[in-house]
Amino acid sequence: MSEILSSINVWAVLVAAMSAFIVGWLWYGPLFGKLWMKLNGFTPEMLRDGKGMSMPLIMILNYIATVLAAFAIAMFIGAEADMHFGIFAGFMISIFWIGTSRLNDVLYERKPWKLYFINVGYYVVIYIIMGAVLGAWH
Repeated sequence: MSEILSSINVWAVLVAAMSAFIVGWLWYGPLFGKLWMKLNGFTPEMLRDGKGMSMPLIMILNYIATVLAAFAIAMFIGAEADMHFGIFAGFMISIFWIGTSRLNDVLYERKPWKLYFINVGYYVVIYIIMGAVLGAWH
């Protein structure tokens, strides 16, 4: 285990996680933000309220969670991975783990398919980018 942990580039993990924030800003902002809000039944006021959590706190918690996800990908792909394997792993994780898990949003919670594709599409993009960063940057 210590060999695996020592082979992880912490800077690559932090940058990979930050890439998710940049993509998220575009994805849930100019690209799909209005449709995402409509499909969720959100208003700008509801999002600003944050249900008792401030937006900075929400973003900090989300960044920590994304760092943990990037760290797990780095452990999963290993020190011998290259960018191509990182991309492949990111794609497989996003489609077969996240995509299948998020399918419950449609099947049981009766969320719209469009919302499913917006959310899963985001994960496909960020996990491919995170995999590429982690695979290329040792």
